[in-house]
Amino acid sequence: MIPKFTTLGSGPTTVLMLHGIGGGHVAFAPQVETLAGAGYRAVAWDMPGYGHSAPIEPYTFKGLAQSCIDLIDALQCEHVVLVGHSMGGMVAQEVVARRPERVSRLVLSATSAAFGKRTDGRSADAWAQQFIAQRTAPLDAGQTMADVARKLVPQMVGPGSLPEGARLAEHCMAGVPAATYRRALDCLVTFDRQAALAGIGVPTLLIGGEFDRVAAPSVMKQMAAAIARARYVELPGIGHLTNLEAPDEFDAALLGFLGETQPDRTRDTH
Repeated sequence: MIPKFTTLGSGPTTVLMLHGIGGGHVAFAPQVETLAGAGYRAVAWDMPGYGHSAPIEPYTFKGLAQSCIDLIDALQCEHVVLVGHSMGGMVAQEVVARRPERVSRLVLSATSAAFGKRTDGRSADAWAQQFIAQRTAPLDAGQTMADVARKLVPQMVGPGSLPEGARLAEHCMAGVPAATYRRALDCLVTFDRQAALAGIGVPTLLIGGEFDRVAAPSVMKQMAAAIARARYVELPGIGHLTNLEAPDEFDAALLGFLGETQPDRTRDTH
């Protein structure tokens, strides 16, 4: 089952955007418009279980990556620029680890290479379980996803956040089915692709928020250091919802990266 998506523009380069756990295709609405206007074919998916996309069973990163690869096939392009935010950035890492030839460039925003793991390799299971418990407790108490969104989104944004962006983030999160949210949380804490970072051979841009407490700048800088052809850009005053909190700055960084020439698609050797 091919995931549902929205698309705008018809350029030769397809940019496929993967949203986070509280998102949907609408979470990339500013970027879809900007990219299409700049001559790109902009595509934003609804991850399985989100929007009108059918859920998958089991709900795993392997399955989510395969759904993304199926979508790339359906879009009839040899390879795409993959842009992933938060959990979407983890799906993007899973795709490039499994099918590197399908990705020409990679943009990872407000994400990490592992969840529930520390960089020294020791487990952080207790922290991961606490993370899930904190986010599911309101649902267990009978609250709705709209209630969860009203509580969580203000905690995730930075002091320089665009108010309209935060409102759109709340709208997106409110529309996520509670059952999908629970399954995505369970999936999230299984992620660990730290060992695969050195194998990423395409030009990679990492975009972080100065005030992101979910994917801290220090974590993203470590990721950038581990990827051969990567660089890190930080958005001042911004939290976890980078592309919605500061769409103009995010888009400028993205377009600048896409506009750079690259000699070939092979990995730099050291």
